[in-house]
Amino acid sequence: MAQILGVSIDVTKLTKSRFITGKKGTYANIQIALNDEKDQFGNDCSVWESQTKEERDAKAPKNFLGNGKIIWSSEANNAPVQSGLEVVDDLPF
Repeated sequence: MAQILGVSIDVTKLTKSRFITGKKGTYANIQIALNDEKDQFGNDCSVWESQTKEERDAKAPKNFLGNGKIIWSSEANNAPVQSGLEVVDDLPF
């Protein structure tokens, strides 16, 4: 199932020492968790900075960056409607 997530992160929380400089730009490795249930604000996913294996093993706290929502899904029964769009079920075709 294909999905598109819309996320918002607080870029001021990014750890600059973790940035990776490549040939085409500077990158920040992040991870996104798609949750089974929506939170109280309707968010489906959480975003945080990637951790090293040592940090994961030590159960170090994650640097939470933001959250987001599924804005499109290829699964017909799960396809959310984008804001501002109206669902019309009585179309003749």
